[in-house]
Amino acid sequence: MCTTCGCGDPELVPVELHEKILAGNDRVARHNRDHFVEAGVLALNLMGSPGSGKTAVLEATARAANGRWRLGAVSADLATDNDARRLEAAGIPSKAITTGQACHLDAELVHHALHDFPWRDTDVFFIENVGNLVCPAIYDLGQAANVVVLSVTEGEDKPLKYPVMFKAADLVLLAKCDLLPHLDVKVEKIEDALARVMPRRRMLKVSARTGEGMEAWIAWIEERRAPVVEKRKTLGVVTSAGPASAFSWGHVHGPGRGQGR
Repeated sequence: MCTTCGCGDPELVPVELHEKILAGNDRVARHNRDHFVEAGVLALNLMGSPGSGKTAVLEATARAANGRWRLGAVSADLATDNDARRLEAAGIPSKAITTGQACHLDAELVHHALHDFPWRDTDVFFIENVGNLVCPAIYDLGQAANVVVLSVTEGEDKPLKYPVMFKAADLVLLAKCDLLPHLDVKVEKIEDALARVMPRRRMLKVSARTGEGMEAWIAWIEERRAPVVEKRKTLGVVTSAGPASAFSWGHVHGPGRGQGR
């Protein structure tokens, strides 16, 4: 359990305090989102269980995109930078966020991670969240969309067991589909479970190993990029704060972690 927020446990962190934490997070998330939009960067929050295949999907994304976009990522884990190093090797400039005991990212962690990272030079920016199907769904990071990676090896009932995560998802990537012939798993049952919890069910079957579904995933990203690019055009390159490319993340800071909460 996250010792920072208590993950909604009223015995550990009172409801009133937890609401204050979320309110502060939402303020920073709005700040993050404004800057992503002003820079014309599509930010995607990638969530899923440990071992679901999040990093492998991003590696496959770099191969499938084949230079179409400038990619970047922050990759969160409790104790290592293993995933960030894998993404770097795949050609995605990345920065690790080591959360310690926190089982999710929050907007402030993302905010600080970007201080020394050339995020403005990207077209698509991935926020690879901590492996978890509970806490990450609660925290807005400033992303344009939520993507959940669900592996076929996790079984058919995960959407029903963790409805908050899938309710918040804009897209579910059903990963490791190359393993389906070897498993007693029915995709139809997963689709039915998603239909029960997602307001608008949207799922793509993918395999990082074979490349199945990656073309549809790339098309979905391009679809989500279009309004971000259009929004930046309506804002213009120069805003009241100056050129979008010159925006600094250092000018709006809330209380540090553990302060004012």
